[in-house]
Amino acid sequence: MHYIIRDTLKILSFGRILNYRWLVGTATMAARRGWCLHRTPAGIIRDISKFLAFFVLCTMLFFLNISSGYSQSKPRAYYLNNSGSDKNPGSKRRPFKTIQRINKVKLRLGDSVLLKGDQVYKGTLTIINVKPGITKVPLYISSYGEGVAIIDGDNKNALIANGINFLQINSLRIKGSGRKKGNNSNGVVINNCSNVSIADLAISGFQKSGLLINSSSNVIVSKVHAFENGRAGILIEGQNGKKDSKNILIKDCLAENNPGDPTMLTNHSGNGILVGHSTSVKIEYCVATNNGWDMPRIGNGPVGIWCYESDSISIQYCISFRNKTSKGGDDGGGFDLDGGVTNSVIRYCLSYENQGSAFGIFQYAGASPWNNNTISNNISENDGVISAARASAYIWNSSNDAEQFMNLSFYKNILFSSEGACIHYAEQSNRKLFDFHDNLFIGKNRILVGDQATDSYKNNSSWIFLSEHRKDSLNDISRNIENSILLQENPGYKTIGNTITDPHKLKLTIDGQLSDYLSK
Repeated sequence: MHYIIRDTLKILSFGRILNYRWLVGTATMAARRGWCLHRTPAGIIRDISKFLAFFVLCTMLFFLNISSGYSQSKPRAYYLNNSGSDKNPGSKRRPFKTIQRINKVKLRLGDSVLLKGDQVYKGTLTIINVKPGITKVPLYISSYGEGVAIIDGDNKNALIANGINFLQINSLRIKGSGRKKGNNSNGVVINNCSNVSIADLAISGFQKSGLLINSSSNVIVSKVHAFENGRAGILIEGQNGKKDSKNILIKDCLAENNPGDPTMLTNHSGNGILVGHSTSVKIEYCVATNNGWDMPRIGNGPVGIWCYESDSISIQYCISFRNKTSKGGDDGGGFDLDGGVTNSVIRYCLSYENQGSAFGIFQYAGASPWNNNTISNNISENDGVISAARASAYIWNSSNDAEQFMNLSFYKNILFSSEGACIHYAEQSNRKLFDFHDNLFIGKNRILVGDQATDSYKNNSSWIFLSEHRKDSLNDISRNIENSILLQENPGYKTIGNTITDPHKLKLTIDGQLSDYLSK
């Protein structure tokens, strides 16, 4: 402020307005000539002084307003074009040429980074230390012109955003050199950010995850196609507790053919969409398929769409099919509420022909308690016939503590398996307050495998396909369906797995199936 006052005084002094001798002389002359009737020179001086004080105040406010306007800087658009030059100012007529040049720009909120469509830009676009700009107007990154720009991260990340509040990323193709061809990174990394929108990205060729959202909040991800990555197509993660990442929506995304991370030899890889250490995440209208087939180990494996160590996760209106695991490996299923998950739900989802179970219901030793979860209004068709599950739903608790594995509500689902059971309890599956009601179970030779224990089964309907050598074993089979209705004739269930590809049609289709078959 001091320089504004100084400059204002200089301007006024230059015009002799603040010259006291001139002021007195002017007032005296005005009084003698009668310009101001009945006023003394002293009175006139006071009037002029008041006017000048008011004038100075208005001038100061004027300059302060200008200063305030400049403090938020007018948003700028920075353009990249292969025909440009890094010596240019980055305008549309004189664009930058490389990502390395835009990385040196001190970006502000409200600015845009626009890459010419149908061109390839090599390197890692790094967005950090974004300066304040226009309040709540995001930094915007996208393509311009015809086609979609390609950011080629080669062996590294392609795009990293760190510590940004208000960010929008749209319409880009993100690629790496390949999970087995030198890349050792994630494709797009959103770290410690908030109020983020990501849409219309295609991400492939990264050894880790195509899209990693880490310790971030208020994020919307839509229409992301993640394929040919290693650890996962889309990964939501935190570093410590369940609230590291929160308030996240994943919708209309496709995670396909993410085979596995060749360097990950001690844990699972090859997942479609995975959420961990998060709270309030919704995954809807998404598809996961053909993931996990090249996991480089035998042991716990990948799943199409799942979560662990998280709270309030909703997986709804999603399709997960033909996902796989390594030869001899576990899992490879459709959906999973895994260790430490609480207050979460899988509903109106379709799972079919996955090597693992449609619904993994798991608690591992060392996880926080698993509690109060729901699986309802879903359909499984011929899942789990290859991996250890051998059933549509697989229940397992390696902590062996029932207090750590409690309160499941499983209802209004159709489990159809022409080659296996519907529900499989592993040898380690101690649990409490598991409730199964109003489901349709159609299995081969048996409905349940393992110890039903104290689980509640009420008003379920069952039909069993018998092998030739089991046709005289109905008494043995009936114990597996206690308190359920053993149908007297084949319900003639017609599978829908190969007929529906649009997740937006799932609710109507599943409601139709439930109405047709559960009412019989």
